Amino acid sequence: MYIGYARVSTDDQNLDLQRDALKASGCERLFEDVMTGAKAERPGLRQALEQLREGDTLVVWRLDRLGRSLKDLIVRTEELKEMGVGLKSLQESIDTTSSGGQLIFHIFGALAEFERNLIRERTHAGLSAARARGRKGGRRKVLDAKQRAHAVELYKARDLTAKEISVLMGISRQTLYHYVEEFSDGP
Repeated sequence: MYIGYARVSTDDQNLDLQRDALKASGCERLFEDVMTGAKAERPGLRQALEQLREGDTLVVWRLDRLGRSLKDLIVRTEELKEMGVGLKSLQESIDTTSSGGQLIFHIFGALAEFERNLIRERTHAGLSAARARGRKGGRRKVLDAKQRAHAVELYKARDLTAKEISVLMGISRQTLYHYVEEFSDGP
């Protein structure tokens, strides 16, 4: 039996593409997660693994939907192998029920991890270069300095609650607290 597993990282992303591909490949059951692959506990994957029996095949749209790293993918594949379960990745055309598929799996897994590491290195380099030019990361402030100072004055006067000030100024309470902290250190 083919059992499918689909995952997207955020609510903004859509599972339809993966669902359609898994159904077209012959999956009789589908399990899904909407969460980052960095999280170890994924309920949909856990349910899929619980359903698998010897002779079954776990089908994923792409390898990165299943594992967080090459090491994680290899460990997961070994666990499946011990259970007598195969792994099939549709995009990479990998089927670990054959020796050729196992070889290709290891090669693609290594390349995928290499690509993730390159992206991570480029991101860190870009952030470091921006910081060196004096650019701070994060979201721009909603209020200008004068408005922030006024919000802090209202907060310190204690005539209004933090919630009332937040509504009045069009900011969240957490943002108000950040402004209070900012002004307690400086101007």
